[in-house]
Amino acid sequence: MENDNLNKLWDIQTNDISNFNPKEIITKAKKQRNSQYISITVMSLTVMVLIIYAFYYAFSQWNTFNLGLILMISSLTFRIALELFFLYRKEKQLISMAQKAYRAYLKKYYKARQMINYVITPICVIVYIIGFYLLLPYFKEYFSQAFYNYIVISGILSLIVVIAIIINSTIKEQRFLKQLNK
Repeated sequence: MENDNLNKLWDIQTNDISNFNPKEIITKAKKQRNSQYISITVMSLTVMVLIIYAFYYAFSQWNTFNLGLILMISSLTFRIALELFFLYRKEKQLISMAQKAYRAYLKKYYKARQMINYVITPICVIVYIIGFYLLLPYFKEYFSQAFYNYIVISGILSLIVVIAIIINSTIKEQRFLKQLNK
């Protein structure tokens, strides 16, 4: 994405419809895109670790442990695919649209993100939790009590942190949508 091209395109137009100037919109878009990249990276690393573990240890026989791993992997993979789809779709639109059209597009984009934030993400989190829950009996059987407690506590704390990050980003997206609607 070229800032110069965007600035030239938007400087040609009148700015009377916007509460933001082009630089502010570009800054907000970059900040959100960077946070999406971080989310995608963290989820991708988690999926890679789960896949490596699954192929190295788990898939010798089918059981609920494997089902739990598949649920965790599939929920994260689906969420990664959604994030990538929305990220690149938005970037493509940003480069090709004028300011007024892009502002209208952003409103539609963030309304679509609301569905992801309030419907799809909770479903993915629930599927991930179910997958983790299915792993716990195997962890309890094969690991020491201390390590099992560590897994449970760190798993719960990690999930709480991830949910807090999701809620925080959802609130930021809501604020930005409200600003766009002014």
